[in-house]
Amino acid sequence: MSCSDDQTIPNDALDSLDDAVAAAAFRRLVRLLRHRSDAANIDLMGLAGFCRNCLGDWIAEAGAMDKETGRAIVHGMPTGEWKARFHVAATPEQLARMEESMAKNP
Repeated sequence: MSCSDDQTIPNDALDSLDDAVAAAAFRRLVRLLRHRSDAANIDLMGLAGFCRNCLGDWIAEAGAMDKETGRAIVHGMPTGEWKARFHVAATPEQLARMEESMAKNP
């Protein structure tokens, strides 16, 4: 799985959003994803084209840190521990949905 690159849209109101507001909304999203361990990454990828790992990778890129550190921030624990507790192997159908969804990403 790979995550899409940042896409800048001219005159996007998102760019004028106060950083503290954006950070608060982002933290709320991450905490919801931590709580909703039943929402599998493969299903998030299939529906939205991104997952917890993508968010962690984006944190790592923005904060000049390694991917594991960024992913652990999102998972609320080391990635290996999260996988051991919550990861379920993807079905062929889930993988196909993910590929179709990822193709829509910019």
